[in-house]
This record gives sequence, structure tokens and C-alpha cells, in this order.
Amino acid sequence: MPASVDGCWEKGSDSLFRNPEPGSRTGRRFLTAGSVAVGSVLLASGVALAEPTESEAQERYEQLQEELSELNETYNQAEEEHKTAVAEVEDLEERLEHAEEDLEEMSVQVSGIARAAYTGAGHTLLGVLFDSSPDMALQNIADLDYLSVEQQNVLSEYVEEVEHSELLRDEALTAEESAAQALEEAEEAFESGETALEEQAQVLENLGGVDPTAAEPVADDGAGTDPGEGGDADVSGDVQSVLDFARAQIGKPYIWGGTGPDGYDCSGLVQAAWAQAGVNLPRTTYDQVNAGTRVSRDQVRPGDLLFFYSESAPSHVGIYSGNGSMIHGSNPSKPLEEVSLAAYWDGVFTGAVRVG
Repeated sequence: MPASVDGCWEKGSDSLFRNPEPGSRTGRRFLTAGSVAVGSVLLASGVALAEPTESEAQERYEQLQEELSELNETYNQAEEEHKTAVAEVEDLEERLEHAEEDLEEMSVQVSGIARAAYTGAGHTLLGVLFDSSPDMALQNIADLDYLSVEQQNVLSEYVEEVEHSELLRDEALTAEESAAQALEEAEEAFESGETALEEQAQVLENLGGVDPTAAEPVADDGAGTDPGEGGDADVSGDVQSVLDFARAQIGKPYIWGGTGPDGYDCSGLVQAAWAQAGVNLPRTTYDQVNAGTRVSRDQVRPGDLLFFYSESAPSHVGIYSGNGSMIHGSNPSKPLEEVSLAAYWDGVFTGAVRVG
């Protein structure tokens, strides 16, 4: 399993997926996710359930395929946010190190002021300043009327720097811990979704059905042409490098959260392929869909990004390879492959983007 997305994930026997908005299309679709747990309860109580038909098993497989795509991109989004949080912690630690050096210098000045200016009995200057809240300490400094304005400023800066350093540390730790928790929950959700899809694939196979997402690929004519779709037949050198790279990955394992070189998920493959042309695409499908110019389905050209399941927040992406096909990775049960868009994939297509 590997070392950014949105959504809140509930733990429990009947909820592997995002908590949907009531009445939404997502909510209506995701209600079926509870059928696994409901079925378990009924079986345990001795109530016999009718065996699903092949079409019902295929429909459930398609639902789980879509849900798993969303879980994968949620994991990717969480991983990106965790990386950002870790980087922020590292940055703040560096800033804190400098702040501590400054505080050490200030402490020398504070000690000098204490020795030179404070002669009272019963307590020390540092006790007057720092045995209370930062706000009270600042007030105490203002009350020391025998100190010069410059000396008061030095003490005030000292207190404020201490307070600021503590806030930075707390913020950094809170952000990193929150991101780490979100990443862990996303990983657990994906693992549960992966298991559900594998089990449903076995149900479908036992009923004589076939994986609807693995349509027979259209043979490449070797000329880079795309008759009837997308205008120009020839592709640029940059696009050809993208396609060459993507085709070289066919047969490698789908690894959720994978960015290569040994395996990829769908958005990881797209990002790595377009990097061959010097294009730095975002990591997740949620951001990749906004990384270029939208084109219609009948105008797609080789190299264009094809998105599926949702128009505004698609959870799956492939690279159009010409002749009605795309190169992609769909789930961990299959390697990266080139498939026809006919039937299943055109049925869940939601948009295309041209980059480069």
C-alpha cells in the first residue's frame, strides 16, 4: 500500500462511503452501499435472500466501481493535504528555531535589565513578568515606570515572541495531526471499498457475467489517426511522447495512490504521462479537470483527458488514445490497460479537457 479529497467518511458496518447530502444524486446512489450490512443482518436472522440476477450483479459492480474511484481520489486528496501539512510543520520548525535563537538573545538583554534596574525584594523581575498570562506580563512591563522606553520595548518583544512561538507550534501540530487522521480514515475506507468490489466481481463471475468496465480495446492503426473524432489526424511531438509513455505503462499494476514508476492509479498515470511533455498537472482528478480547456466528446483528440462519473468533481480519468479508446487504470483488480470507450465508459463520461 502507498505512503487530495474531500468528504467526511463514516466508520461502521454499513457505511464505507461519503456521508451524502439528503436528496442528492450521490445520496440516492450511495444508499445502496448499506445493502451489504443489511444483507448480513438478514442472513444472520435466517431470512433467505433471493440470488441476484446477472444484470443486478453487474449493476452493483458498476456502483462499487464508481464508489471505489471516489474513494481513491479522496485518498489522493487526503495524501496531498497531509504532505502540505507536514511541509508546513517543517517550515514552522525552522521558523521556531530562528525564533528561539532570537529569544535567547533577548533573554540576555532581559537579564541585564533585571540586574541593572530591579532592586525590589521578595520576587524576581522574571517572576513579575512571566508568572501570569502574556497579557498580564505586558501590563506588568508597562507598570515598571523606572525602565526606559527602550527597555520596556525589549521586554514586550520577548513576551510577544514567546507567545507567538507557542501559537505556531500548536497550529502546526494540530494541522498535521488532523491531516494524518484524515489520511488514515481515507485509507481504511478505500481498503473496505476494494474488498467489496473484489467480492462483487466474484459474484458476477459466478453468475456468468463479465466485467463491464473492461471492454475489448480497439486496435491501434499505428498512424495516430482518429477518424470521425477530434479533427486533425496527426498529433504533436509532445502529445506523442505522452501517448508513448502511457502505452509503455500498460500491464503495470494499478496501485491506489500510485504515482509510479512501478504502478499508478488513474490520475497518477495522467500526471506522469503529461510530465513527459513538460506539463505539470495537479495530482487529483478534482484538480486535473480544471487544468486545461474543455472540449466536447465528439471533438476529443489523442492526449486529451477524459473524465467520468461527475462533471464538477470527477473521480476517474483516462488519456484518450484515438480510435475510440483510452489508456487508464480502473481498479486494483486489473492492470493498466487500453480499452474501448464503447458501452460502459461512454455511458459514464462527463467531460474532456485538452492540456499542453
